Amino acid sequence: MLASAGFTADKQILMIAGKPSHPPGQHEHNAGVLLLSKWLNTVPGIHTTTSLSGAWPDAAEFDKADAIFFFCDGGENHLAFQADHPAIIAKAAARGVGLMFMHFATEPPAKSGHQEMLDWIAGFFDLNYTINPFYEAEFNALPAHPITRGVKPFKIKDEWYYNIRFRESLRNFTGILITTPPADTIKADGIRSGNADVRTKIGQPHFVSWAGERQDGGRSVGFNGGHYHSNLGDENFRKIVLNSLVWITKAEVPAKGVEVTVTPAELAENLDPKPMRPRPPAAAPPAEK
Repeated sequence: MLASAGFTADKQILMIAGKPSHPPGQHEHNAGVLLLSKWLNTVPGIHTTTSLSGAWPDAAEFDKADAIFFFCDGGENHLAFQADHPAIIAKAAARGVGLMFMHFATEPPAKSGHQEMLDWIAGFFDLNYTINPFYEAEFNALPAHPITRGVKPFKIKDEWYYNIRFRESLRNFTGILITTPPADTIKADGIRSGNADVRTKIGQPHFVSWAGERQDGGRSVGFNGGHYHSNLGDENFRKIVLNSLVWITKAEVPAKGVEVTVTPAELAENLDPKPMRPRPPAAAPPAEK
């Protein structure tokens, strides 16, 4: 079936959400994937399938996908690096499927998955090399790229990872969001809070989102923001994410970017339940006299 003008064919995005892992409003994998899917389905020619709470899609979903999106915990719990999952993703990538990893999903396990991430999206969060401070990043200049259509310079607070471990050659890749982190985001000690390499880069710009074309013909995006679910309420932040997802399918990004109206009620949909606090033990009855 032919899609609307500007699209050569319908495109299917497989959206994979990890399990709840953080307090409400943070790392809202399920709510984020459901909202992004809802908005993407308003774009002519774009269709989504969601897999929630860490469930791994069946083979048929991977076979029909034009693009795959991961929003999940990383490290040892990364969904992409369990059992035979790397082989499944590599098979999809080999036929040119688009790939996008968001926030914690850019971090593979400490001792595995590094080459795969370099092959798939050209870079990754490298434990004790990359750092993950919270700060208000300013994006004062945006490259001319389909992903930046309709996006204006903006600033927003998030857990913006930087000093990403990129492959040696970034040929065919472009920094989409580039910022110079404040000097006070680098500390001399503490896990993930600094290292000798990153301290030599104070005052230098860093990519916190990047996009490009792989040798297999597929498109890839790494996006380091996404800690705060509320940031999807920011028009420019949201548009970068939505435009990225359309772009990796090889569909045409709308001239003004993906435009949707967002309400506070939508942002509150499907949030992870607040963890139950254990009740204090009941007071013992007074001893009989």
